[in-house]
Amino acid sequence: MAAPAQSTSIDVWPSLSFSEWQDTYATLHLWTQVVGKIRLALAPQINHWWHSTLYVTPRGLTTSAIPYGTRIFEIRFDFVAHQLCIETSDGITRTIPLAPRSVADFYEALISTLSSMGIQVRIWTTPQEVAEPVPFDRDNDHAAYDPEYAQRFWRVIVQADRVMKIFRAGFVGKSSPVHFFWGSFDLAVTRFSSRVAPEHPGGVPNMADWVTREAYSHEVSSCGFWPGNASVEPVFYSYAYPIPEGFKDYAVQPEAAFYSQQMGEFILPYEAVRQADDPDAVLLAFLQSTYDAAANLARWDRAALESDGNTFLSRES
Repeated sequence: MAAPAQSTSIDVWPSLSFSEWQDTYATLHLWTQVVGKIRLALAPQINHWWHSTLYVTPRGLTTSAIPYGTRIFEIRFDFVAHQLCIETSDGITRTIPLAPRSVADFYEALISTLSSMGIQVRIWTTPQEVAEPVPFDRDNDHAAYDPEYAQRFWRVIVQADRVMKIFRAGFVGKSSPVHFFWGSFDLAVTRFSSRVAPEHPGGVPNMADWVTREAYSHEVSSCGFWPGNASVEPVFYSYAYPIPEGFKDYAVQPEAAFYSQQMGEFILPYEAVRQADDPDAVLLAFLQSTYDAAANLARWDRAALESDGNTFLSRES
């Protein structure tokens, strides 16, 4: 029997040009906000809004388990079968097809389905971190869904999630999970120095300043993947808050990485990773070197916060 063909990096890291899926992107962004706000409304609050995020799965994105009285339930985007799955701890399962449909229709279908499962929830229906927000229940303009590009997006964040988890493993201080923020539509992981940060100035579009200030209450080095917009193609990014002196001029890797004055952070074009002979190594070099910039310049206690990946001790019986 012939050995299976090996996938190339370009197969594993698919093309995701913004212009090719911008309408699906805009619709999917808003659908994830509907689902994310349901988790936000019902889950116990955790610092830095970690209770509101979604997580990458082998088939898409999930809320993880959400408490509802003595029950729990989960909402999952399945970008393989192209359906939204809702499951409860008492055995009820419902699905909603992921297909071209308006945000208003998606919102109504999801809220009605949850109600039929005995789950009543009210959310703030105004989208966040988007230009000219239209409440979900009145948005009949965003209605695109291209299954190929929805799946490509998921395939990209599967790879990003996998590599970012490797990066996260070298830190024993406080760190976020690798999680998906539906407001900004990006996958992120954040390390903390343990020091309180100066009050954040706020100013995020359609986001209350007190929300931003809770998110950045402590000093951070954060990195992630963002699929871009009309002026920026997909990128990996890394930033520090507060920004230490000299950060913008710090030498980082790989050669394709640079500090964007427009975005206020280091960025590495997704295509530079996708086209690399060893995408994992290129991405890890970016994540590590930009963290080095933040931690070294801000004088983090790196000896106390980091590990060599061999922190688990064996114990003789």
